[in-house]
Parts: sequence; C-alpha cells; structure tokens
Amino acid sequence: MRRPALLLVLPFLFSAGCAGPADGPRSPAPGVPAPGAEAFDQRAAQVAEAWRPGPDWRTGYLPLEGPTVLTGDPGFTPDTEAAFRAGWYSAQVGIPPTRVGGEIHFPDGRLTLPLVSAAEAYRQLDQGDPLPCPGRPKRPGRPTPGGPTVEPGPDGWATSSTQTACLPLTVTAVTFGAVPVRTSRGVAQVPAWLFTIKELATPVVRLAVAPTAVTPVPEPTAPARPLPDGLVAAQDLAAVDGARLTARLGVGACDTGITPLVWERPDVVVVGGGVTRGTGECIAVLKLEPVTVTLAAPLGARPVLDVFTGAPLSIRGR
Repeated sequence: MRRPALLLVLPFLFSAGCAGPADGPRSPAPGVPAPGAEAFDQRAAQVAEAWRPGPDWRTGYLPLEGPTVLTGDPGFTPDTEAAFRAGWYSAQVGIPPTRVGGEIHFPDGRLTLPLVSAAEAYRQLDQGDPLPCPGRPKRPGRPTPGGPTVEPGPDGWATSSTQTACLPLTVTAVTFGAVPVRTSRGVAQVPAWLFTIKELATPVVRLAVAPTAVTPVPEPTAPARPLPDGLVAAQDLAAVDGARLTARLGVGACDTGITPLVWERPDVVVVGGGVTRGTGECIAVLKLEPVTVTLAAPLGARPVLDVFTGAPLSIRGR
C-alpha cells in the first residue's frame, strides 16, 4: 500500500515593528510599503467596525483554544507528534467515570459550569488506533533475530533498525486540575483532565467543560466579497505571548514577499498578510505560513479577527 505524499512547508517568521499607533494600521517595518498594505487597511477597518459580538462574549465561556492543550514543551519526536495529532492513545490505568464539579476563574469573575468525567474526556481524546506503517518495525527496539527488521515499504522492501512503529501514546495516570486558557474574557483558569503520557515530557490536557456549556463562536462579520489580489487570510493563531502574536497565513505555493499585516484598536485586532503572486504555472495548494507581529500593547481580552471572514481566531489545538 502506498503512503500519500506530503507537501513539506518550511515556516519563516516575520517580525513586525514595536512602535506604532494604538488605533490603526501597523506595517511590518515603519516606512517600508508592504504588499497589499493599503487594501488591507481599508478591509481591516471595515472588519473592526462590523465586529458586534453578542452578550455571551462577555458573560459566557467561549474558549479561543482547542479542547486539547499542551502546557509546556512535550519533547515531541516525529512519531509521538504524529500520534498526538492523530489522537492515538492507549490507557494503562483505569480512567474514573465519576463527574466532578468545577469553576472557571476569569479575570473579571467566576462561572460554574457542568464538567465531563475523566472517562468522557478520554473518549473525546482517543480517536482510535494507528494504522500499520509500511517500512516500520512492528515492535520498536526489537529487531528480527539475525539482522535488522525488514518489511515492505511503499515502493518495495525497506530495512529499518532505528525507526519505531506507528504506536499510540501511553497514558499512565490521570489527574484533575486547572490550566490557563485564552477565552473571549481573557486568560482564564479552566478545569481540565491532565493525562500523564509515558512518551512525553508534559501531560496532554483535555479541557473538562461539557460541550453543551461552551458558548459558540460568533458568526463572521466581514464584508461578503473576496479579498483584493495580494491579500491573504489568517487561518488561526499559533501562539499569543503578551503583545506578540504568531498567526498562520494561508498562502499559495508560489507566493513570495509574504508579509504580516495587523490593524490594532483598543477593542479589537485584525490580522492578515500581503503577498506577491507568482507568475506562470503553479501547483494549486494552500500553505500555512507562520508569521509573527508585535502589537503596541499586550493583547489582553481583545479578539483577533481574520481580515477575510471577520471571525475571531483561535489558538490551534490538535
């Protein structure tokens, strides 16, 4: 069986200047025109003006991160990261089915919501068993007697003595706690189940708030028309650290001059990017390109909106 080919995209980080107005456009380098900057400013102002979230944005629980969280560097290897992304787990301990009570601590108050049990959280986390990997040993670290493990690869037979098999992550313990989560009301301490993983340096965390208690993300508010040529949308956030945002832009395979663009107001931030389109024939594929910008002030509870859809961006999870 042939494995599908993967397009490898090398990320590059672009830093925005630290100085700039608190209300208006922020170019990546003062005095240097960016591709699509003028069109971005016009579109971002419209998106910011159209942002009208409902009352639940400030009163409910609306997480701006995925339900599966890592609170530190897990020390991924290619195999363990693949297992994490795919949701492959194997529990070596009992997962308690009992429910517990919990409270979310926001910067502006508290909220008590129903939670899921550890067993329910594990069922949400575990997405099944890994498929066999051609060309990999069936059991890592145990080569075939008399020589290296030999198994059929995608184009015939291949040998491997160092690679590990496609195996699930091993759960060795589960505890209840709270973790910081970016929400529509700022960074909150949210009840969570922490699964200790034998192969990782930090636990895999599953937020414990019941799905029925999560406030849905508001509908996009951007003008219903395509982006001007030379502008690209932000797909999600990769990280937020004070005033530094790392977003992932959706760019074409032949785009060059990829430049982050940000519009900042005291109540909202709009992000996107400018590119120079390639000429001639080009493969039709969307690349996710990380870019970093520095705001004039820490993000705080302000939403980060995509310049194309006007939707608030979440920090990507698994």
